[in-house]
Amino acid sequence: MMALLVAAVVAGNVVWNGAPYPSADPDAVAQRLKARSDEVYDGFALPEKYAADPGRVDTGACYHRGLRSIAHIDEARSDVRSFGLDWSVPDVPEATARDAQRRVRRQLVQKGWKLTHEGDRAGAAFRQLGFRFENPEGGDQVDVRWNNSTTTLFISVYAPCAQVPDEFVEDDWSEADWHPKEQSAGR
Repeated sequence: MMALLVAAVVAGNVVWNGAPYPSADPDAVAQRLKARSDEVYDGFALPEKYAADPGRVDTGACYHRGLRSIAHIDEARSDVRSFGLDWSVPDVPEATARDAQRRVRRQLVQKGWKLTHEGDRAGAAFRQLGFRFENPEGGDQVDVRWNNSTTTLFISVYAPCAQVPDEFVEDDWSEADWHPKEQSAGR
């Protein structure tokens, strides 16, 4: 009887709270996103005159799971964060952007990443090229976009929600800044 009661409590907890978020070390996640960004930057193989603007790893809101999410609608959890690194390469002509995107697509496919979104669109006055890939091992995503109005390649590298240590303070996070490794090496 006691085992049945314990099983009911455990099942009720899972239904109420949902699946727990995995734990993550924010510094390790930042390093992983920076390494993925370096891979994308290298994969573009852009001529030297196209320099990437530096980026910064930022965290995003994550929410309760399970039935508890209904009781806490739109209330972000303070102990769980997503991570993202956004950067860009300005003044890239369409042909150069297409070639760069083609190389990165091939690179991600070869690494086993899966295409989750195709973002090429065109209208009377605009043209946008883009895609998103997800790593099936861990859920990291790479999003690449370009449009003819800005002629800028926009890159976002994301890591899914994870539970962070209580002592994590984003405002005092030394691991957040990213510079393309090629540029910092004096390219």
